[in-house]
Amino acid sequence: MSVFRLNHAVLYVRDVEASVAFYRDVFGFDYTAHGDGMKGAAFLRAPGSTNDHDLGLFQIGSQAGASAAGRGTVGLYHLAWEVDTLDDLAELAGKLAAAGALVGASDHGTTKSLYGKDPDGLEFEVVWLIPADLLTEQDRTRSASIRPLDLNAEIARFGRDARGGFGVSRAAAGAVG
Repeated sequence: MSVFRLNHAVLYVRDVEASVAFYRDVFGFDYTAHGDGMKGAAFLRAPGSTNDHDLGLFQIGSQAGASAAGRGTVGLYHLAWEVDTLDDLAELAGKLAAAGALVGASDHGTTKSLYGKDPDGLEFEVVWLIPADLLTEQDRTRSASIRPLDLNAEIARFGRDARGGFGVSRAAAGAVG
């Protein structure tokens, strides 16, 4: 038996209501529960998800220090959520920018990514994967490097409604891109 996907993530936050508002307004997450009597807890589900919850939030208060993960302590760097289309990625780019939460956009060859930070400065990635049947050798070669994302060029290449790949886009054995 092997693990095949991440079911949910749990974050410790300073203010659970501020975090709920962010994930609701930017990502469209909905409440599944307010922690069933646990003060300062919320459980959220991503749009279209069938999970009980995709994100658990637990409030630890305004006195909590910033995460030093990767800068002075070990810890999780970021979570990465997949979107279905480049239109979804473009819409999120606008919402993240409007919220002052967009901190980067990268082209990883086979994936196109946005990076943002939530109200507590916790980083996340939003990614669209090139479908395996549309991958070219150049895309595969570029996956060894990171370049700035030109979202408009990717939309021109694939179309706004092209459905992304799942997991890691890999062409079937013998397929030529």
